[in-house]
Amino acid sequence: MTSMPWLGGIAYGGDYNPEQWPRHVWREDVALMREAGVNLVSVGIFSWALIETSEGVFDFAWLDEIIDLLHTNGISVDLGTPTASPPAWFFATYPEARAVNADGVPMGFGARGMASHSSPAYRAAATRIAGELARRYADHPAVVMWHIHNEYGVPVGEDFSDASKLAWREWLQARHGDLDGLNAAWGTAFWSQHYGSWEHVGVPATAPSVINPGMLLDWARFTDHQLRECFIAERTAIREHATQPVTTNFMANQHGGCDLWAWAREVDIVSDDHYLWAADEEAEIGLAIAADLTRSVGGGNPWILMEHSTSAVNWQPRNIAKRPGEMARNSLSHLGRGADGILFFQWRAGRSGAEKFHSAMLPHAGTGSRVFREVVDLGAKLGRLAEVRGSRVVSQAAILWDYESHWAQGLEWRPSEDLDALERTRAYYERLWRDGITVDFAHPDQDLSAYPLVIAPAQYLLTLEQAAKLNAYVEAGGTLVVSYFSAIVDENDRVHEGGFLRPLEPALGVWVEEHLPMREHAVGAVELDGIQLNVDVWQEHLVVTGAEVVGAYTAGPGRGLAAVTRNAHGSGTGWYVSTRPDAEGLRAVMRRVYADAGIVPLDLPRGVEAVTRRGESADYLVAINHSETTVEIPAEGTDLLTGDAVAGRLTLQGGGVAVVRA
Repeated sequence: MTSMPWLGGIAYGGDYNPEQWPRHVWREDVALMREAGVNLVSVGIFSWALIETSEGVFDFAWLDEIIDLLHTNGISVDLGTPTASPPAWFFATYPEARAVNADGVPMGFGARGMASHSSPAYRAAATRIAGELARRYADHPAVVMWHIHNEYGVPVGEDFSDASKLAWREWLQARHGDLDGLNAAWGTAFWSQHYGSWEHVGVPATAPSVINPGMLLDWARFTDHQLRECFIAERTAIREHATQPVTTNFMANQHGGCDLWAWAREVDIVSDDHYLWAADEEAEIGLAIAADLTRSVGGGNPWILMEHSTSAVNWQPRNIAKRPGEMARNSLSHLGRGADGILFFQWRAGRSGAEKFHSAMLPHAGTGSRVFREVVDLGAKLGRLAEVRGSRVVSQAAILWDYESHWAQGLEWRPSEDLDALERTRAYYERLWRDGITVDFAHPDQDLSAYPLVIAPAQYLLTLEQAAKLNAYVEAGGTLVVSYFSAIVDENDRVHEGGFLRPLEPALGVWVEEHLPMREHAVGAVELDGIQLNVDVWQEHLVVTGAEVVGAYTAGPGRGLAAVTRNAHGSGTGWYVSTRPDAEGLRAVMRRVYADAGIVPLDLPRGVEAVTRRGESADYLVAINHSETTVEIPAEGTDLLTGDAVAGRLTLQGGGVAVVRA
């Protein structure tokens, strides 16, 4: 990973689309950017048609002008390659490069992301324009970073075209070696699906019934691989001329089609786009998940929030505006969780196109609007936080997040349609968020020894090698919590020999004889430490082989059976929770888990978020009050936003924020 040494402080700005405006507006824009404290903008992300006006014919004049204008005004540029949206001339010349859906229908022009990731014509055109941009602007002093494509896999990730079919077969041969390996991995003896020729292996297009799950899991891997290969091809073209850091904007927990653990290894700086889900009344928790996941895939390094919104998001079912002060709370939550750049989509609200109802730093209402006043205020706040840049978040616990397991669990014909990997992850994360425990996300392949507590909320797919690591983690003294429907299948979606959960039996002291999914809206109960916990969706028939039964079912299909267990294994402890309590219900379980792990939860008022970034010479407590009530929390130091001394207790007004240097 590359650090972000430029700008002198926190990066602040957003997407800038000057091609949508006459030139006199450009000068107004840069003046207002300076007023707002903007120091970095992303340019050119959707400008292919105006840069390469026909195949091989480039017009850089307008781009030269705007980059020079930004530089003159002290504003740096994150220069995009516009390859997320090929122009009309490209599809007219190469109609075969259109992405094809599962029904065999080519995707039409007029949107974005409609090219086949496997098309040779698309890859050639994408690398050509990336290379030409790098050739021209590699040495421009305004350009501090390269931004490839935009939100890979959104809105189109899967592609069922002929080009994709050919690439798919090549990918399968590389993964499985020969047809015997493929047939074994996919279990093609079922439903007479055996393949005798590679030419018979098609793409998983629309079929009369459920498609082979091993095939679908590989298809998800293949799609992710093809998208990443497109990124690598553009990066290579840029690297022939330029040395600035290269990134692309992830969507962390809001788009699950890309394995960000693999993607993060390919970028110089991790960046993320995050938009509050308006239907979530506590969307700040989902925001925190996204920020922690982004930081985690980047190895804990500072990262960039490449896009978020000043207020409403136009592509959601209901265009909910942010409340006064919410934009600053969102921004500082990202900063507290490791972001060294706070950027928005977009600078000026567009008058036409599909996103004209999307909020912006400069909204349709202009400079007299509440949003613009808050944008200027946020710029001033971030200017006072320059010293925070480069500090790192240190976490006490890890939650496993495995994209391949999520892909596999999300396939059809699982024991209950109410099984939801992201829901379980949110429930456990929310419990720790409310308890003031900072979380890293982790992959089950990585070394977990630094964490006293590891939680596996949804590890449906677990390889034998990964299980061995988790068993060893507990044996060496770690505390592991595993939720239901975990360790069910291997890397090919085949049930583990010996039954469900068997690979983790050493750590957990239990295995699962039978799943006991519950009927819709049914409610069961578990008694734990004299407390009745309501549960729903799922129960299990556990076979206890060494664990202590901590909680038992008192209602539901598992009545009388073990529900929550604790197992001493070596120097550590393995917990298993075989049902679905909500985040509040998990309080009783996690209280005992924390004691095993030696973690002391913070006694924070409800709705208060507190995260510490650790620097070389100081620590920085970022405290955010998402409630409407004035609260106090322990803190000592100086509030960098106000300059006030904090002597033991920090007062946060309703909706207030503080950054305290200790």
